[in-house]
Amino acid sequence: MSKPALHVRSVIVSDIHLGTPHSKVDEVTHFLKHVRCERLILNGDIIDGWRLRRDGVWTKAHTRFIRRVLTMIQKRDTAVVYLRGNHDDFVGRLLPMAFEHLSLVEDYILETKQGRYLVLHGDVFDGVVKNMVFLAHLGDAGYALLLRLNRFYNWFRALRGKEYFSLSQAIKARVKQAVSFISNFEEQIASLARDRGCRGVICGHIHTPADKMIGDIHYLNSGDWVESLTAILEHHDGRFELITFKQFTAQFPFAHSASAAEEAEESLPLPVLA
Repeated sequence: MSKPALHVRSVIVSDIHLGTPHSKVDEVTHFLKHVRCERLILNGDIIDGWRLRRDGVWTKAHTRFIRRVLTMIQKRDTAVVYLRGNHDDFVGRLLPMAFEHLSLVEDYILETKQGRYLVLHGDVFDGVVKNMVFLAHLGDAGYALLLRLNRFYNWFRALRGKEYFSLSQAIKARVKQAVSFISNFEEQIASLARDRGCRGVICGHIHTPADKMIGDIHYLNSGDWVESLTAILEHHDGRFELITFKQFTAQFPFAHSASAAEEAEESLPLPVLA
């Protein structure tokens, strides 16, 4: 008997950061296990090459995520579109590349019932905002430190029976400069979509999920799977939905440890793309 699943036209996720201890990889794998879609868009920073080159660690859970994506391609005929991010910039050396159901691209036009949507990771304006690439790496190191503090803080909160709380998201919401950066980022991305003749834009990169109008442009940000645990769904009727993992697990409950079936699956060869 097939497992219960949510059926949609497209799923967009970004910023999973495989290779870091902060990635909520079990959660995103559970999410993909319980969705059926015609198209899966992996919108950048799926694998964190920056951290893997420094002190990152690849785990069995990260391999399970890759298996899940390959299974979606092989067994469900899901078209997978992988867009280069800044943390997985090594993908840029391969662009563009296409297999039967897998494409590696810089950006992508999603044709919907509402019109054309530009899909891109969002780091295209980093040079304008940050001026130099090494500053982005410096910011990444500071963010990693904050996430380590966040893990300890939430371990203490869990002992007291309290829910997860994101320190970095709270800081971003309160620091004027960060709020200004996010606003500028959104305006620039919306302007780019307008210039490309698109009705909307779907991005990631800044780990701030959103679904709103910026002038005449529908702006969607898929957030991340480090803190916000969010994804974008395109339903068959053309409607977009920004969904949180907490909302999703109300219908598809989540057990944090890998199931016996998943553990057994690890001993099998990886699916082979035709």
